Amino acid sequence: MSAATLKIDDLPIGRFHLKIAGLTFGAHFTDGYILGLIGIAFTLLSPQMQLDAFWQGLIGASALMGLFIGSLFFGWISDHLGRQKIFLVSFVLITLASVLQFYAETAMGLFLCRVLIGIGLGGDFSVGHAMLAEFAPKKHRGVLLGSFSVIWTFGYVAATFVGTAMLSIGDDAWRWMLASSAIPAGLILLARIGTPESPRWLVNRGRIAEARAIVHKHLGANVVLDEQPCGETRSGYGVLFSREYRKRTAFNCLFFVCIVMPYFAIYTFLPSILQKMGLAEGFGTELMLNLLLIIGALIGIGCTVKFSRRGFLINSFIILAVALLLLAVLPGSAAWLMVLLFGLFTLVLSAVSNLVGVFPAESFPTEVRASGIGLATAVSRLGSAISTFLLPVSVAGIGLSPTMGILAGILALGALISWAWAPETKSLTLSQACSVGTADSIRSDLPKAAAPI
Repeated sequence: MSAATLKIDDLPIGRFHLKIAGLTFGAHFTDGYILGLIGIAFTLLSPQMQLDAFWQGLIGASALMGLFIGSLFFGWISDHLGRQKIFLVSFVLITLASVLQFYAETAMGLFLCRVLIGIGLGGDFSVGHAMLAEFAPKKHRGVLLGSFSVIWTFGYVAATFVGTAMLSIGDDAWRWMLASSAIPAGLILLARIGTPESPRWLVNRGRIAEARAIVHKHLGANVVLDEQPCGETRSGYGVLFSREYRKRTAFNCLFFVCIVMPYFAIYTFLPSILQKMGLAEGFGTELMLNLLLIIGALIGIGCTVKFSRRGFLINSFIILAVALLLLAVLPGSAAWLMVLLFGLFTLVLSAVSNLVGVFPAESFPTEVRASGIGLATAVSRLGSAISTFLLPVSVAGIGLSPTMGILAGILALGALISWAWAPETKSLTLSQACSVGTADSIRSDLPKAAAPI
C-alpha cells in the first residue's frame, strides 16, 4: 500500500459522509416527528372518535408495532438484497401512509395507517444505521451514530410545537397534524434517489470491483476498504443466535428495550402524566422537559466521545431508575422536587438514548449487521409498544405511582443486564467484528483484519 493510500476507517469527515449522515438523520427526524404528534393529536382525536383507554393505547403504540414488523423483515431482506433498495422503499411506504392518515374515519383505519408507517420506519432504522456505520470512519462513527438520538429528539420536540400551533385549525386539526409528516418523508425520499450501495455489503457478497468503484467515486481514488469477506458468507437470524453472537444479540435487544419502554410510555402521554402528578402549569413544565430532551441528546454526544460506552450506559441506568422511583413515591406536595427529578430523568434518558444507535451498529459484522440492528430495534419497539399500550390501562387500573414504580424496575433491570453483558466497542473497527470465537466478549484486542481491498 502506498503512503498516499488511506483506509476507509481512517478518513476525515468529508462531503459524502455528511450526505449519508443527512439522509439517515432525516429519517430519524421524521420518526420523532411522527411519534411526537400523536400525543397532541389525541386531545382532539379521543373525544371525536370516542376512544377509550384500550384504543388510546393501541393507536399510541401502532407505529411501534409496525416498527417491530419492519425492523425484522427489512433488516433480514437488507442483509440478503443490499442496503440501497430498502433505503428507498422504506420512505415510499412512510410517505404514502402519512397521507392516508388524513382520510382515516375510524380508529381501526388510523391504527392500520400508523402500523404501515411503523413498518417503513422499522426498515429504515435497520438499513440507515447499517449504511451510515459502514461508510463512517472509526474516529467519527460514535458521534455520527449517537447523533441519531439528537435528531430524533428535534423531530419529537418540533412535533410538540407544530401540533400545538395547529390545534386552532378546528376539529379536523388532528388530520392535518398527522398527514404533515408526509412533507419531511417526501423530501427525504427524493433526496435518497441515487444513493450508492454499501461497499462493505458488496465485499461480503464477493462483488469486489463494484465496492472499489463506489469507494473511489464517492470517497477518493486513493481510498481502500479495510475489510474482507468473513470467510463463508452467512446471514439470517440463525447466525445472530449462534454460539459466537448470541450474547451480544441478547445484550443489544435487552438494553435497548429497557431504555425505550419508559421513554415511549412516559413521553407519549406526557401531558396527561404531568396533569395527574399536579405539575401541568400551562405549557411551562412540558416545554421545559422538551427542551431538556434536546439538551440531553446533545450532552449524550459528548458523553459518547469522552466516556466508555459501557460505563456511560450502566451509570445512566442507575440514575434513571433512582430518579423514577423517587418520582413514584414522593408526595404531591413536593412539586418543586418532583420537577427537578423529572428534569434530571429527562436529561439523562435523552443522553443515554444516543447509545441505541451506537451499540447495535458496532456489535455485528457486515454479513448480519442489518439483521442485528433490525432485531434489536424490533424487540425494543415491541417492548415500547407494549409499555405504551399498557400505560393508560395501568394508570386507570392501579394508579400512576405503581405504574411509575414498574417502569423504574425495568430501568434497574437494564443496569443489571448492562453490568453483566455490556461490551466495550469504542475502539473497534467494523472489520474486527468479523472475528469469530471472540464475538461474545467483543474485546479491543481482536485480531487485525485481512489486507485491505
